[in-house]
Amino acid sequence: MKSIFYKYSALLLGLVLLVSCQEEEPELQNIVVPMNLTVNATVLNDQSGNVTVSPAADDALYFHVIFTPGASPEVISPGQTAAFRFTQSGQYQAPVTVIAFGVGGVSSSTTVFLDLDVRLFIDQETLQLIGGDGEKRWVWDQTVGGHFGVGPLLEPLDQDNPEFFSAGPNQLNPCLYDDVLTFSYDANDNYTFTLDPGANNEVFINWAEVNRFFPDATPGMFVDECRDITDQVAFQDNFVIIDNADGTRTLDVGGSFMSYWVVVSGEYQIQELTADRLVIRGNSQPFNGDDSLTWYSTFVPEDGGSGGSEPVFDTLIFEENFDTPGAPDTNVWNYDLGTGDNGWGNGELQYYTDRPENIIVEDGLLKITARQESFNGSAYTSSRIQSYQKFEFQYGRVDIRAKLPTGGGTWPALWLLGADFETNVWPAAGEIDIMEHVGNQQNTIFGSTHDPANFGGNSRSVNTVVEGVSDDFNVYSIIWSENTIRFLINDEEYGALSNSGSLPFNKDFFLILNVAMGGNFGGAIDPAFSSSTMEVDYIRVYQ
Repeated sequence: MKSIFYKYSALLLGLVLLVSCQEEEPELQNIVVPMNLTVNATVLNDQSGNVTVSPAADDALYFHVIFTPGASPEVISPGQTAAFRFTQSGQYQAPVTVIAFGVGGVSSSTTVFLDLDVRLFIDQETLQLIGGDGEKRWVWDQTVGGHFGVGPLLEPLDQDNPEFFSAGPNQLNPCLYDDVLTFSYDANDNYTFTLDPGANNEVFINWAEVNRFFPDATPGMFVDECRDITDQVAFQDNFVIIDNADGTRTLDVGGSFMSYWVVVSGEYQIQELTADRLVIRGNSQPFNGDDSLTWYSTFVPEDGGSGGSEPVFDTLIFEENFDTPGAPDTNVWNYDLGTGDNGWGNGELQYYTDRPENIIVEDGLLKITARQESFNGSAYTSSRIQSYQKFEFQYGRVDIRAKLPTGGGTWPALWLLGADFETNVWPAAGEIDIMEHVGNQQNTIFGSTHDPANFGGNSRSVNTVVEGVSDDFNVYSIIWSENTIRFLINDEEYGALSNSGSLPFNKDFFLILNVAMGGNFGGAIDPAFSSSTMEVDYIRVYQ
């Protein structure tokens, strides 16, 4: 009886498995072509070029909206709206194609024509800044350091000190510097950008583009070259300036480019635009696995600009020759004593004193000496003096003749601080470093500015190498105006940083001279360090 039970149980189980393994017949959906396709297009009545498109169709699963022929479509679902901004100025018709897709990929389409009246320039003043009274020719600001540079893609939008590379005066290939960029316009709203590449039609090309377009290039050579690319890239196109409605502006030169070829889309962020200066940044597209980068360029009018050159500062308003032996003149100088909060905010290791061992005037020189000694809990001593509330000034030229200390960990500085620092706490007060030097980078001289967006290790900075700075006197200078802060050594400019109304460099500042030890910038102190002196011959300020 038990065997019969098992027999029928097995038979029943087999029938269940047989039924359960039967696959269901798939039900095919009916293929239905979307019908009754309509497009509701709205052109904003503000001459901005902004349009919206809302398509509808029976049996549509999704839509492709193509705003410019050959461009990638914007994909939207039923009930959604696609938006676009046309950036060609003038009155014209623009075709917009909408494709409705149904089950199985079948589709129907239609094209509508939009009547546009686009005026993308912010105002007539902006147009005149870049195009003059109808035509304006721009060239590279090649004699000023920082006129060309590159940094990471994610640098702040107001960054004008490229992290990876910043060109010194006249440092790049001459074929870059003979380029002329012309912006022209007429009463019929024709806005034209033209790049004249100069001799032999050659422009300066990024090495990746050399290897990409020229098979005769030496493979693997990471060197920019001068090449004729008139067959590959447009040298003339329309241009527009777009107000991004967020405080920024975009310069779009269409299919052309701003002198240096590095596969930028034709759109450049405007960092500064005045009658005498055009500063832009563009993001390059990644190629062959490379990271995207941000490229910086600075141009000036070919004729020097309608605003003329920087002001000439030739009236002497302050002079300190350190002629009286003894302590520095208390009518001019104050002492900063002690260690300050957290080593003056920089992790420095010295204790500042007013002792003659650390600061004295003798032999016609101010001498600030950093010493290795135990003093009030610190392992080093030095001195720092400043002219707060005794001598302050806005704009001008500062010349300081000095010989610098030496030794790993030394950090001498000649600098300016905003006179409102007590109520407008650093970095909001602003700082201008005329000269900074660290013994761990002997002979490298730094010029920097600090502001709320760029301070500490992220300050805007330029630098150069001068041999023998601890053996010989050199004149360290800045020329500070409402537009720029230029840095010079022995009257030779090695870099410049922009100034504008948004930065804290348009008010009174005062002088500071000091020698720090260690800290965030000074770095490790040589265990063998005993003492070293900064000697200052004179300070002169002109307006």
